[in-house]
Amino acid sequence: MKRLLPFVLCICFLLGCSGGESMDRALAMRSAIEQAESCAFRARITADYGDEVYQFTMDCTAARQGNVTFTVVEPQVIAGITGKLSADGGNLTFDDAVLHIPMLTDDQITPMSAPWILIRTLRGGFITSSGKDRVTIDDSYADDALTVDISLSPENLPTLAEIYWKNRRILTVEVQSFVLS
Repeated sequence: MKRLLPFVLCICFLLGCSGGESMDRALAMRSAIEQAESCAFRARITADYGDEVYQFTMDCTAARQGNVTFTVVEPQVIAGITGKLSADGGNLTFDDAVLHIPMLTDDQITPMSAPWILIRTLRGGFITSSGKDRVTIDDSYADDALTVDISLSPENLPTLAEIYWKNRRILTVEVQSFVLS
């Protein structure tokens, strides 16, 4: 047994070191996003209602204060719809189009709010785990907290976010061309 103790301690040390490096990546990502005046990205969103799936693409800009503006670019039938989201709520602007997309999570979240949820969680959520290329962040300590599982690029920027509510994935956000300014 005494011969195994140094081996076990060495393994624990090595595992602890790799966990620290992955947490460093998560914290580096958060720091870069918090320090930036704004960020811009394209979001390809999939909203999963269980019986129906909606997909659309938006160009998004997020200000340091947390406000997110977006313009829908796909599908063509709703292209041009713009919106602004913040902690206080949001609004949509559109011409000659009616947009009806059902609410998710007991009528609390819309698919259009996915970019705002992503940015808010990246900036201030509770990091619950991190791996080599992934970080998981909860938006609160509440029982119905949203959990956001994020894939990172080699530059520590988000490339994919899966948003879960009560252990069910409700939104997927493919993040393209994420730029900090």
